[in-house]
Amino acid sequence: MKHIFIIGGTTFDHIISLPEFPEPIPQTIHQAGFNEATGSTGAGKALCLKKLGVSNSLYSVLGNDSYGHRIIDHLERESVDFVYDFDPQGTERHVNLMDAQGGRISIFVTQSSENLDFNFARIEEHIQKSDVVVLNILSYCKQLVPIVKKYKKPVWTDLHDYSENNPYHVPFIEAADYIFLSSDNLNDFRSAMKGLIGMGKELVVCTHGKEGATALTKDGQWFEEPALRNFSLIDANGAGDNFFSGFLYGFLKNEPIANCLKYGTLCGAYCITSPQLVFENLSADLLEDGFLKYYR
Repeated sequence: MKHIFIIGGTTFDHIISLPEFPEPIPQTIHQAGFNEATGSTGAGKALCLKKLGVSNSLYSVLGNDSYGHRIIDHLERESVDFVYDFDPQGTERHVNLMDAQGGRISIFVTQSSENLDFNFARIEEHIQKSDVVVLNILSYCKQLVPIVKKYKKPVWTDLHDYSENNPYHVPFIEAADYIFLSSDNLNDFRSAMKGLIGMGKELVVCTHGKEGATALTKDGQWFEEPALRNFSLIDANGAGDNFFSGFLYGFLKNEPIANCLKYGTLCGAYCITSPQLVFENLSADLLEDGFLKYYR
């Protein structure tokens, strides 16, 4: 199977679980579930693809601090091929407030530096030996767009809660051939998807949370896939990255787009049953068995 190089995205997350989000008034909450874990979009994709048997490497930046070393130790335990540079600003950390319906409020306690002194030669080496590049939308990744374009590898990007006409997303859209995004901030997701295809993209996939996902190909084919309902929600962190990874897993197997959406949907469903970024028992065998169970 082809090798994937994932660029950007490791954080240390402090996760607080509540039955519902509090009212915007001064108050004291006396009890809440609490968990700490490796987070962010690069780690989620790398961990999921690793469990699915897809060869991949992850490049990111983090701090030379206790949080950074906890991330490094975790990814090493999971046998992720993790390439990193240290950020003088320290490890990016988030506080995620989660409600019982899967909603999330993310508070960025610290952020990664926007401009860094990269080891460009090492990053280029990884791009050269990879078949697909996943370019995540971290601010420091903008510096890497020129070398990503240089090698003309297929580029996948995840715009997350994309909003049209946001200049922040422009470099990532221009670099990408395959685009994923969420409809959360879109008034008309179909129009937005058509606009991206009109810019010459191969494929655009839009996720709608509990309402499933939609895909549009460059030749105008539309696909829709409902969410799976019979999975118990524990924590929705990482569900989007698992969906992306499951879709990519199917795509690399040359499955039709309709099946890729199913693989992505199933990966996302397994993810929400775990307090971790990726369901602990996920594997290619589990995914294939689940595909036969839920879609045959």
